[in-house]
Amino acid sequence: MRFELTHYPIVKTLLKNRWLQLLVWLLMLAGFLFAILSGFSGTPVGNRNFGIVFVWIAWWAVLILVAVPFFGRGWCAVCPIPLPGEWLQRGAIMDPPAKKPRWFNLRWPIKLRNIWLQNLSFTLVALFSIVILTTPKVTSIVLAAMLFLAIGMGIVFERRTFCRYICPVGGFIGLYAQAAPLELRVKEKQVCLTCKEKPCYNGSSAGYGCPWDVFPGGITKNTYCGLCMECLRTCPYDNIAVNARPFSADLAKPSTRMDEAFKAFIMMGAAMIYAAIFLGPWGNLKLAAYSVGSLAWFGYSAAFLAIIFGLLPALFLGVVGAGKALTKAAMPLKKSFIAFATALVPLGLMFWVAFSLSFVLTNAAYIFSTISDPLGWGWNLFGTAALAWHPYLTGLLLPLQTLVLVAGLLWTGRTAQKVGTEVKISPIPVIIFSTLITIVMAGLLL
Repeated sequence: MRFELTHYPIVKTLLKNRWLQLLVWLLMLAGFLFAILSGFSGTPVGNRNFGIVFVWIAWWAVLILVAVPFFGRGWCAVCPIPLPGEWLQRGAIMDPPAKKPRWFNLRWPIKLRNIWLQNLSFTLVALFSIVILTTPKVTSIVLAAMLFLAIGMGIVFERRTFCRYICPVGGFIGLYAQAAPLELRVKEKQVCLTCKEKPCYNGSSAGYGCPWDVFPGGITKNTYCGLCMECLRTCPYDNIAVNARPFSADLAKPSTRMDEAFKAFIMMGAAMIYAAIFLGPWGNLKLAAYSVGSLAWFGYSAAFLAIIFGLLPALFLGVVGAGKALTKAAMPLKKSFIAFATALVPLGLMFWVAFSLSFVLTNAAYIFSTISDPLGWGWNLFGTAALAWHPYLTGLLLPLQTLVLVAGLLWTGRTAQKVGTEVKISPIPVIIFSTLITIVMAGLLL
């Protein structure tokens, strides 16, 4: 059920071409830096500022509606944030790697080699999200902080430590990349076992060792492969392939890690809370989320944390326990909980797609006016600065969201069945839980 895309010479040539990738990187980096500049120098009106409109509407639409569902970690392959730090780390932009390591080149601590810090960083961003998404200066501060943190970590630690263990965006892309119909894998594992030099991991004159600290021969899911294509360039045996595959192929085997399980609850809970804040009629809730530092905001933050770290996991634990009781399974409850959390990945992804449809289609008109006057200085570069705001596809929005939510529920139900077969526990309580959660999300959206 795999189809090798790199079987075609033109595809392989394009993916291995450093100059094409560099061109995309430079364009992305220029846009990223301009977004930071616009927040500090442009208009403070969010829907007229390049940083707000192009980061949180245009880029978000591409990321959630296209890039993650269909290309998995594809965004990570062109993300500009790690570039300056990586260039400093290597001491070069295009040249082969230096023989001696530059800077400190420290290994990341073993105890922190998980995504708990990514879970924390996303949660922190989520708590301040309504301010970040509406205030240009705050957006610029967050983007600049990510850039400088990536540079600092690139100087101190080896490889892309920031991307692998800290980046708040990378965490949820990695989670949902498991459902994407694109993967990078080795063709024959035996070839990797007999290869002594391991240039795909260690680097060679043909390219750099894996920036993500991943050995390609051991990849079993998309979560931690950043699709940088360095292994495709360095493998001397032509043993790396980029494949098209069925959706959610990685979810056939349930997860075994608690940090990944909690990421599923964080993302699903955040999507529901965002739907309530940005699309709901509750003015007091919006005000509380926006009033950072106030008593109301602390109450909102406490509720946010309680839902994603307490209520949802606790309910799910009870649901999994009920499934164990139905089948009298011997598997420990903790392992069962982690395994069935895998089934929530497609549901969470579809929650984000449904929410983003509302958010993006409502605000997409701002893109056309902002592209002519990105800083709000009265420019009219393309003659679209005066275009009036109006929502798009209003008649199709509710049917589209309903279709997306139903598809997510069916997808999760099928995944839960596969997990249940694997761990020999009834998936029925998990499917009922997913149905009720979907009804709640539908009520918030529709």
